[in-house]
Amino acid sequence: MIRTEHPTPDTLDLAAIRARHTLLLLDLLWDGDLARVDISRELGLSRSAISSIVTELISVGLVQEVGTRGSGGVGRRATLLNLNTRAAALLAIDLGASHARVDVLDLHCQSLASLTVPHDIVSGPQATYDLLTDLSAQVMQAADISADQIALVGIGVPGPVDHDTGRVVLPPNMPGWDGEDIREALQRRLNLEVLVDNDANLGALAEARFGAHRGTQDLIYVKAATGIGAGVLLGGRLHRGMRGGAGEIGHISINEQGPVGRSGNPGSLESYAAAQVLVTLARSLRAAGAPTTLPTPISLNDLLNHANTDPLARAVWEEAGHHLGVAISTTMNLFNPEAVIIGGRLAQAGDVLLAAIRASAHGRTMRINVDRTRIELGTLGVHAGVLGAGAMMLDSLFTPRGLPHLYAISRLAQGESSAGRDPASRAPPAGPSPPRPAETHPAPLPAAQTSPNRTTRTVSHGGTP
Repeated sequence: MIRTEHPTPDTLDLAAIRARHTLLLLDLLWDGDLARVDISRELGLSRSAISSIVTELISVGLVQEVGTRGSGGVGRRATLLNLNTRAAALLAIDLGASHARVDVLDLHCQSLASLTVPHDIVSGPQATYDLLTDLSAQVMQAADISADQIALVGIGVPGPVDHDTGRVVLPPNMPGWDGEDIREALQRRLNLEVLVDNDANLGALAEARFGAHRGTQDLIYVKAATGIGAGVLLGGRLHRGMRGGAGEIGHISINEQGPVGRSGNPGSLESYAAAQVLVTLARSLRAAGAPTTLPTPISLNDLLNHANTDPLARAVWEEAGHHLGVAISTTMNLFNPEAVIIGGRLAQAGDVLLAAIRASAHGRTMRINVDRTRIELGTLGVHAGVLGAGAMMLDSLFTPRGLPHLYAISRLAQGESSAGRDPASRAPPAGPSPPRPAETHPAPLPAAQTSPNRTTRTVSHGGTP
């Protein structure tokens, strides 16, 4: 019989406490450079305890010393510490109904290289995986990043995802994808650990961490595009439900006698306000004699570009906003959020859509649930998908389970071997579980994202994805 020696409870507790202190320290440095004395004061730990953790972080390359600052009086100048955001890289994938985007991000979710191409999700899983594999190779080459430096891959998809398995489940806007295990398929293709979630969920993470409402604890992000979905953040944590299907606002019936949408539900929100439905509505209005200067045939771009100037376009967006507001009022009465953020391509219609949503939602929501709730347009635009994927990956890496993996990647990034690690495996330590690119340079990220404020962080690094 083989005798296994188990660590004592005291040993486990000490290791867990040190990991927690390490994560809190990294959390502070993620927000800005600090001296050891600052960190000691913030965390309430002794200078010796802080120095021990800092020494370890410097040795693996996650933290570096970056100059000094005056003490403000007599005494030594304080050495500033900096989170090495290039210690590991993240591969963020935004897969939409009609596009695919892949970015290499640093640990601040700043884009180091980006590629975006048109892509029809209806082309199916294998064609999509081929494209994403090719784009990933190109974007890593453009960023001068090797696969060994990629800590995680995060992908958002326009359909419901079983969070435990990574499989999509009867996605109304992804025909041919039902039951597809996206996580496993991409892990085989890329030989990297992959996280998968619904695109609206990632939009909520992005807006809460990087957008104008960063730090908001109770937030609903509505992504309105080819389909309509919502990401729900409650108490600073993403509410996915039992399997990951929470937030499917597009399939709420706002008129039980209405037309049948893609999900098969009569009178669903998507049957009134999804992108193609609005194009059909605009063409019907023109045929009925509505005045307009829009070209023939009317496209979604025409409606977006002339939302505030053409009478027909304005009428379409006012109707869409009305229907969106009806569904949003339901979520406001259910969750009483601090903010409802409208994102996705339809948000490009701007103020005319927003005004109609507010009028409709405010008139249908109880006063206690509307008085202090802000309904606003998203501020991250086309970057919401990759930033949300980045936030999901950070929330996985900066945990007790993810920290050893982050250490290993950081060591590799500075040219050191990771003892005891199988070089053929790129997965974290065991635990719970092509068209020519349209853009070949780092995408400019919103200004609000580049200088995060410590007081407005949303999800603690101690959380789980």
